[in-house]
Amino acid sequence: MLALSQEYDTTASMESQNTVQEADDFVVELRSVSRHYGETIAVANVSLTALRGELVCILGPSGCGKTTTLRMIAGFVEPASGTISINNVDMTHQPPYRRDTGMVFQNYALFPHMTVAENIAFGLENLKWPRAERENRVKEMLKLVELPHLAQRLPSQLSGGQQQRVALARALSMRPAVLLLDEPFSNLDAQLRVRMREELREVIRGVNVTTLFVTHDQEEALTMSDRIMVMNAGQVEQIGTPGEIYENPATSFVARFIGWCSLLEGTVGADGAFTSSAGLRLPGNWSVGRGTAVIRPEQIKLSSDGAVGQSMPARVVQSNYYGGATRLVLDVNGEQLTMLERFPFGRHPTPGDLLTITIDARDMRVLPSSNS
Repeated sequence: MLALSQEYDTTASMESQNTVQEADDFVVELRSVSRHYGETIAVANVSLTALRGELVCILGPSGCGKTTTLRMIAGFVEPASGTISINNVDMTHQPPYRRDTGMVFQNYALFPHMTVAENIAFGLENLKWPRAERENRVKEMLKLVELPHLAQRLPSQLSGGQQQRVALARALSMRPAVLLLDEPFSNLDAQLRVRMREELREVIRGVNVTTLFVTHDQEEALTMSDRIMVMNAGQVEQIGTPGEIYENPATSFVARFIGWCSLLEGTVGADGAFTSSAGLRLPGNWSVGRGTAVIRPEQIKLSSDGAVGQSMPARVVQSNYYGGATRLVLDVNGEQLTMLERFPFGRHPTPGDLLTITIDARDMRVLPSSNS
């Protein structure tokens, strides 16, 4: 585990998202921010507040505007309209060096001719820190990211994970009010990504710095964030906690993008039950009208004594083994549903197998057709 710097307040905790926040708590505030490139709208009317010590993930597919949003906060891109405030000071048209932000780029942007220690000290030198204070600060940062033994190495002599730590140490060395991360794990292999994001979250929690984190990886967003802003085609689809985003998606796009799910078009009748276009009927208490049902894989189980929900036959269309669980695509009354289940070793279903499943629709989400 990465060590926590003693200079930071490690006891500070963020207030509940359900309480009303004072303006002083808003470290970063975007109000109706937009950016155009010619006729192309990169970001359209994005509004967001990030609280003190909060980690907010900006999530979305490639080209959705998330990196442009981050670069506008950093000052590398100027918005066409709207305002950006940091610590209640309008920074919309201020250059990057006046914004009190630290940024970790996707490729880390380390200076190849400088040692690890020199990379970390670079910003401090530009700020004219006295040499003794600068050297002490570099030692603190190296200890924070557990790299004191590599202080004199060049970036080319480091692994991808070590380079990521150096970039983080450099960004934190000047004690920024806001830490900005642009897909910092994209160059790491799968196992290292998991370990590094766990360690990065611990460091961020320890230094209590407001952090905005750009990624297209839903798992990173769900495991690291206090809140997630989902973007699509330059616009905000939904902002909420990981639980809110996953369990109560506001749109079909959010439902599809965050985790596996099955989307069924259909109608809610006067009895509150949902009936899909293919005739699959699920009892419930939803609002009458056309809509899109969102069924998560964990809401589908193998039928057993005491199972809650409606039982029905299903035929396996596709079976993908993930080690700890198997993801099945099932044909249920003409609809294709995704199910995630743990099966005994050596007894994984194959296409064509017949199963009896139970769908627990009590927590199923039905989105109005206008949101689809």
